[in-house]
Amino acid sequence: MGFVLGLVLGITLGLALVIGFVKSENARSRRRSQLATAVAAFSRLTVEDTRKILPPEFYPPWVVFSQRQKLSLYLSLLFLHLAPMLDWLNSLLTKIWPYVNEAASELIKANVEPILEQYTPVILSSIKFSKFTLGTVAPQFTGVSIFEEGGDGVTMELEMNWDGNPSIILDINTRLGVALPVQVKNIGFTGVFRLMFKPLVDEFPCFGAVCFSLRQKKKLDLTLKVVGGDISTIPGLSSAIEDTIRDAVEDSITWPVRKVIPILPGDYSDLELKPVGMLEVKLVQAKELTNKDLVGKSDPYAVLYVRPLRDRMKKSKTINNDLNPVWNEHFEFIIEEASTQHLVVKIYDDEGFQAAELIGCAQVQLKDLEPGKVKDVWLKLVKDLEIQRDTKYRGEVHLELLYCPNGMENGFTNPFQRDFSMTSLERVLKGGANGLEVTENGNGNMPKKRDVIVRGVLSVTVISAEDLPPSDLMGKADPYVVVSMKKSGLRNKTRVVNNSLNPVWNQTFDFVVEDGLHDMLIIEIWDHDTFGKDYMGKCIFTLTRVILEGEYKDSFSVDGAKSGKLNLHLKWMAQPIYRDS
Repeated sequence: MGFVLGLVLGITLGLALVIGFVKSENARSRRRSQLATAVAAFSRLTVEDTRKILPPEFYPPWVVFSQRQKLSLYLSLLFLHLAPMLDWLNSLLTKIWPYVNEAASELIKANVEPILEQYTPVILSSIKFSKFTLGTVAPQFTGVSIFEEGGDGVTMELEMNWDGNPSIILDINTRLGVALPVQVKNIGFTGVFRLMFKPLVDEFPCFGAVCFSLRQKKKLDLTLKVVGGDISTIPGLSSAIEDTIRDAVEDSITWPVRKVIPILPGDYSDLELKPVGMLEVKLVQAKELTNKDLVGKSDPYAVLYVRPLRDRMKKSKTINNDLNPVWNEHFEFIIEEASTQHLVVKIYDDEGFQAAELIGCAQVQLKDLEPGKVKDVWLKLVKDLEIQRDTKYRGEVHLELLYCPNGMENGFTNPFQRDFSMTSLERVLKGGANGLEVTENGNGNMPKKRDVIVRGVLSVTVISAEDLPPSDLMGKADPYVVVSMKKSGLRNKTRVVNNSLNPVWNQTFDFVVEDGLHDMLIIEIWDHDTFGKDYMGKCIFTLTRVILEGEYKDSFSVDGAKSGKLNLHLKWMAQPIYRDS
C-alpha cells in the first residue's frame, strides 16, 4: 500500500514538474520575444528621445553629460589625482628647470619692466633690469585643490613655494640724477595661484580661455644690495624699491586682478576685471601722530589708494608743523571687486627734497561697508599692515566712507531725499526725479553727473559739557565754547560758566553755510582767566552726518583733553543748488 501511494505521488510530482518547466520555458520565450521587440524599438530612438523616457541615473556619464559637463567631470577627476602626484610633478619641474630658466627669463624681463614702471615711486625716475635669471632652484608645488563654478568653469588652485637664488640686478635712476645698480637677492615666496578654465564649450579642448591670478600671497621676502656700495646711503631708497616690487607683484596679478589667456577664438571681455562701483572717501583729520622731526613737528600728508597704480593713488595736501592735521578732502576710487579689495591710507612726514618718512598706515576692507550708507571711522595707524603684533600707538586717522555700486546714487554728491518741494525750474535742472537725463520718450536711461552745491543753515545748540579737566589751582575752571565754521570763518561763542567742570549753556547759534560738503564745524573749549585764556580741547565735525540725517543730538569726547564730553544738538535746513558738470 505504501509502495502504491509513493508511486502515485511520484508520478504526480513528476507531471507537475514537467508542466511547470514547460510553462516556464514558454514564459521565458515570450519575455525574450518582448525584450527583443523593445530593444529593436529602443535602438531606433535618439539619445534626446531616451532622455525624455528614462531618468539620468540609468545612463553612463558619456551619455548623460554634455561636452562641457564631461570636461568638468574629467578635469575634476584629473586634478583630484594630481594631489598624490605632486612629488612626481616637483621632480619633473626640477629636471626641466634649466630649460625653463633659459626660456622664461627673457620673457619675464620683457613683461615685468613695463609693470614696474607703472608702480615707480616719486623718488625714482626709472627702474630697468640689467640682468635677470631665475637661478638654479626650481619652485615646488605643495598643494592642489579643485572646485567648479556653477557648471560654467573649473578652477584649480596650486600652492607654490620658492626659496630661489635668482640673479637680478636693477638699474635704478633717482630724481636727484643718481644711477645705482641694485641687486635683488634672497628671494623667498609662498603663494596660492588660481587657474580658471572658462567658459566651458563643446569644442576641444572644451574651454575657451584660462584666467591666471595670484589668489593669496603668504610670503614675499627679498634683500636689496647696491653693487659696490651701501643702499642705506640714500635715505628711503631701499623701502621705495622694495615697496615698488611688492606693489607690482600684489596689484598686477593678485586676485581680483587676473590675466586672461584666450585658447579658442572668441570674445572673453566678460572675464576681464571691470568696475563695479565707486568708493567715496572723505579724509577728515588725524590726531596724536608720532613726531618724526627732531626740531619742531612733522609735516603730515596722506596717500590713499585701493590699487597702488600711480595714476590711481590720491595724495592730500601737506599740513605743516602739526601732529593733529585737519584735511577735510574728498577722493573717489574705482572699485572692481568689493568683496576682496580694501582701501589703504598711509600718513607720511614731508621731508622736502628727501624721501618722505612713513608715520603709519591703516586699511579698511570694502566688504565691511554697507552699500549706500556713509560709515564714519577712526583707524589706528600701524607701521606695517602685514604685521599684526604691532602695538605701538602711532596716532589715528578719521575717514568717512561711502561705497556705491553701479546704478546706486552717490550720497556724498547728492545727500538729499527726493520728497522736498521743488520749483518747476529745479525739476528741469534735475533732469528727472532720479537725476537721470530725460530722453525724447521721457525715460531716464543715461546717468548724468552733476555737482551739488550744498547750501543751507546749520543750527548748533551747545547744551553742556561733562567732566572737564580742572584748569586752576582750586580744581575748577571757567569754561566757555567758541563755535566756528572752518571754510567761511564765521564764529560765535557762549557765555562763561564760572567755577564748573560740568557747565550748562543751552545756547543756539545759526550759521549760513555756502558749501556744506566741504565745510567743517569746529568747537573749542576755553578756560576764561582775568588776564587771558587757556585752551582745554576741541571737537571737529564734518557736516556729512547732519546733512544726511537732518538733525541729531549726541555726546562727543573732547580731543586734546584728559577727560570731558561735549553735548550738542545739530540741525540742518537745506537749500541745494545744482550745477551740471
